[in-house]
Amino acid sequence: MLNQTSVTEFLLLGLTDVQELRPFLFVIFLTIYFANIAGNGAILMIVISDAKLHSPMYFFLGNLSSLDICYSTVTLPKMLESFIFPYKAISFVGCMSQLHFFHFLGSTESMLLAVMAFDRFMAICKPLHYTVIMNHRHCAQMAATAWTIAFFHALLHSIMTSYLNFCGSNHIQHFYCDIKPLLELACGNTELNQWLLNIVTGAIAMGSFFLTILSYFYIIIYLFFKTRSCSMLHKALSTCASHFMVVILFFAPVVFTYIRPASNSSMDQDRIIAIMYTVVTPVLNPLIYTLRNKEVKRALVRVVRRKL
Repeated sequence: MLNQTSVTEFLLLGLTDVQELRPFLFVIFLTIYFANIAGNGAILMIVISDAKLHSPMYFFLGNLSSLDICYSTVTLPKMLESFIFPYKAISFVGCMSQLHFFHFLGSTESMLLAVMAFDRFMAICKPLHYTVIMNHRHCAQMAATAWTIAFFHALLHSIMTSYLNFCGSNHIQHFYCDIKPLLELACGNTELNQWLLNIVTGAIAMGSFFLTILSYFYIIIYLFFKTRSCSMLHKALSTCASHFMVVILFFAPVVFTYIRPASNSSMDQDRIIAIMYTVVTPVLNPLIYTLRNKEVKRALVRVVRRKL
């Protein structure tokens, strides 16, 4: 990525200019960050160490937990720094790197959620074919495909953004480097960058969301019209409900942020909404899966007993 601009660093304006709120917000977000690492780290440890959870569903859940730890780590440390130090600078290369990893991990998570929905569809609607289609090799291939597509999608955005000419203000109205606030600062024509954001990112986000909803649509139809057992119906719906809650928490703010047109008046809203998918959703995911999943809770008890 070549810097074709006169700007060598950017200033992140953060969440608030109110000095009195910064210590309070620092404690809150630091606590959330530690809870995120502890919760997702615990799920990752359980999935790896407990042989009973070595199945496709928990393989993808382990991937999701790894993603959530990295996803928050891309943005939260810089946000925490902004609450302590008034000079919230980030280098040009650092800004492009943050943009790349943010969209890399975010795109991976959106596609991974679609793969997890497909896994539930196969387990519930095609149980006889499940072990053949969702074997270890195919699961690894699907996960690797999601990571690879997301990496090159993010690389496209980071390269195209790095070639923009930033000749004016270097104040980013956000707490991390993202495409929309950077386009606001760029001089010259940004139509191609905006087109890539709307079409490519929109296609990945909406495509993943559509496939997820389609999988659950078929699951619901199958359960209500083909299942005769109330206990099986309740178990299947309970398992799917956890994943569907995660899907809504992740996709709703993402779609609202990246699908609608950019404007100066929307930047403040974008900062608030970004907290949802960068801070809140990653820390809620382990709670949702552990509180609603008996197998994970049993595995957690087994791990704790072995440690003691």
